[in-house]
Amino acid sequence: MKTLQAFRFALDPSPRVERALASHVGARRFAFNWGLALVQERLEARRRGEDVEVPWTLPALRREWNRAKEAVAPWWRENSKEAYSSGLAGLAEALQNWSDSRKGRRRGRRMGFPRFRKKGRGRESVSFTTGAIRVDDPSHVVLPRIGRVRTHEPTTALRSRIEAGTARILRATVSREGGRWYVSFTCEVERVPQTPRRPHAVVGVDAGIQHLAVLSTGEMIENPRPLQNALNQIARLNRELARRQPGSRGWEETRRRLARAHARVANIRRDAWHKLTTRLAKTFGTVVVETLNVEGLKRNRRLARAIADAALGNLRRQLRYKCPWSGSRVVEADPFYPSSKRCSRCGAVKDTLPLWARTFGCEVCSLILDRDENAAGNLAALAAAVAGSGPET
Repeated sequence: MKTLQAFRFALDPSPRVERALASHVGARRFAFNWGLALVQERLEARRRGEDVEVPWTLPALRREWNRAKEAVAPWWRENSKEAYSSGLAGLAEALQNWSDSRKGRRRGRRMGFPRFRKKGRGRESVSFTTGAIRVDDPSHVVLPRIGRVRTHEPTTALRSRIEAGTARILRATVSREGGRWYVSFTCEVERVPQTPRRPHAVVGVDAGIQHLAVLSTGEMIENPRPLQNALNQIARLNRELARRQPGSRGWEETRRRLARAHARVANIRRDAWHKLTTRLAKTFGTVVVETLNVEGLKRNRRLARAIADAALGNLRRQLRYKCPWSGSRVVEADPFYPSSKRCSRCGAVKDTLPLWARTFGCEVCSLILDRDENAAGNLAALAAAVAGSGPET
């Protein structure tokens, strides 16, 4: 079975390599901003009635860049051409997303028109699709124009697959998060079909806030609440940053410490979800989850921070690709399926069940059960009514 899989490694670059990485990220940002300024200029000319072409797609933006790069960026040869192409590709995707959102072809909340990128704001990354991209040894990778870069962790997981001929690198993306550099290799991987440890077992998973997830087996997964636990530290660093002179050495140091604090929160959250979803996919033959409208839930101002801290959308997203890898399947309940209000013993459905009620009590069969455990039981029972494989509703 061929599938796309990403392998991400932390880098340990030397000062020279770090300057080269930052230069490529800056080149990508420059190309994005240059292309956006050109698009805005052409749109304004069209409003004045002039007959001009607006470069909306990646090929059109590349043609415009190749005509103008010697004049607008005479230093462009210092970086790989992929850096500029990566910035133009990001702009083309942003323009297409905005257009599709306006015309109703894109789901989710409405997208705004692309804005200019600023150094140090947002995600800083650059992608390479051509050139020397390889894993040299267990502690070094090779990137175009940058050369050999030392990794902070061993690359054995990817290198062993490449040597065995079961993986092929398609793209390398370098990013900076929390003051640390990472490289992510998008690969085409040949995976051997696997079988879960309990292929005929069904488990229902109810994601929540009090517990990260409650399984129909009765197991309750603790919610690490990484943001809640780090709020005091983040607030203190924000106050310290506000007292510093912007651009000073102390301001830069505090900003780096704040970025590392936020990165640690994200890493703890990511680690918890990956451990849970991997265990579910490798253990049970069928995993049933509910379809949550997370953006709608976050409109509740009292719960918005806790819901965002739990990142409930990760459950379905990760199971969708991990279950096929492990030979299991994921079943997604309908968004309006009353998993919490239905009795898992007799099937009676309550008219209402307020959020503050943490215990489910059935007036028909007198069942008294934890609210989340009752919902997980209903989700597990739903699998018997769903046929087929893969993500089903």
